[in-house]
Amino acid sequence: MVSGERFLRLGIGLDIGSTATKLVVLGADGALEHTDLMPTGFSSVDAAARALAALEAAGLAPGGGARVVATGYGRVAVPYADKVVTEITCHGRGAAHLFGPGGTVIDVGGQDTKVIRLRSGRVAKFAMNDKCAAGTGRFLEVMADRLGVSQEELSALARTGEPTRISSMCTVFAESEVISLVGRGEPRENIASGVVESVAARVATLVASAGGTAPYYLTGGLCDNGYVVERLAALLGAPVTTRPEARYAGAIGAALAALDLG
Repeated sequence: MVSGERFLRLGIGLDIGSTATKLVVLGADGALEHTDLMPTGFSSVDAAARALAALEAAGLAPGGGARVVATGYGRVAVPYADKVVTEITCHGRGAAHLFGPGGTVIDVGGQDTKVIRLRSGRVAKFAMNDKCAAGTGRFLEVMADRLGVSQEELSALARTGEPTRISSMCTVFAESEVISLVGRGEPRENIASGVVESVAARVATLVASAGGTAPYYLTGGLCDNGYVVERLAALLGAPVTTRPEARYAGAIGAALAALDLG
């Protein structure tokens, strides 16, 4: 619980994504006070209600000097939000807060992947892939399930394999390719390697289309997937920096916007 003077002014950011809901509370000085991560589930309305319950349980309920900004896929489903802000704006601002005012932000989400070029801490240009494209976190989740492993196990397998080409741009068709590969006896580690390479290659292509340049920063749900980070860096020809808090970049940007409301 936040107490004393800092409790008088808080910025609460709520990022309701297609698969995960991220909650961040910042103090008046921009310091990270609280984070929460939960599955979005079937309903964004329910996710917003669960986020409010989590805030109340932590003694951080909105009201008074605690303002709320909502962003993400379900941002319009937050009745207690003081303002809603687009996810591109929030992700860019949150990344600039975490990493610095310039560079290229790569956010691999559950439903889509966003590439955001920052200039002086603001969004200068952005690009997004198609929602069914085989370059998202959901694609990795589907492929891991098809191979009967966790996403962590998928990456571990991929490190030991020789990548099998997966050419489909759509998750549904790519899954059919994987089923065919399994059926003809392709080693599981080769398929896993092909899956990771497919994601990294499609993300790298999106970065190029957005005119992205180093330094590169990774946000979103794949921040803790070391092998994906390695392969993406190799394809981009430059290091890709990330950190655990980068998963919350959108919510951090929303919380900073909430602090602006006074």
